[in-house]
Amino acid sequence: MNNPSDWFLKHFMAFKAGGDILDVACGAGRHSVFLKDKGYQVTAVDIDIAALKERSFEDITLVQADLEAEAWPFGDQQFDGIVVVNYLWRPLFEELINSLKPGGVIIFDTFAVGNERFGRPRNPDFLLRQGELRDVFAGFDIQAWEEGVREKPSPSVRQSIVARKPV
Repeated sequence: MNNPSDWFLKHFMAFKAGGDILDVACGAGRHSVFLKDKGYQVTAVDIDIAALKERSFEDITLVQADLEAEAWPFGDQQFDGIVVVNYLWRPLFEELINSLKPGGVIIFDTFAVGNERFGRPRNPDFLLRQGELRDVFAGFDIQAWEEGVREKPSPSVRQSIVARKPV
C-alpha cells in the first residue's frame, strides 16, 4: 500500500483528536489505515472495497458506493473531518460541506488544470480550475492552501486545501 499523501501527512493534525473521519474515494485505504492507527474513528467509502474487505481492516467502517451514480450514502450523517485525495466529482461538493460538523475540517488534495502535460488525469472534468477549492470553501476558515506543480511522488499539478467549517 502506498504511503499517505505528503499534503495529508502535513495537515492531518487539524482533525479533532480521535474524531470521526470520512475518507472519500479511499482506494486501497492508505489514509484510512493511517488515521485508524492514530486513534481516529474512520469511515471509508469507494466504488470497489473488495480489496479492503479481503485485508479485513478492523475498526474501519467500509461503505461501498458509486459516488458518481448513486445517492450520497451518508444522508444527514456528519463527520468531524473529511479527507479527499486524488479524486474530483464536483456534484459532491455540497454533500461534502453538509457532511462536515460545524468546526469540522476538510483536507482536499487533487489534480488541477495543467496536469495534462504530466499525465493522467487529462480530462478537465477531473481537474480543478485555478482557485476552485478556495471558491468552493470560501465560507470556511482556510488554514492551508497550495496550488501548482509538485515534484513528489511524481510531477503533477495539484490543488490542495485544509479548511474548517464555521461553528
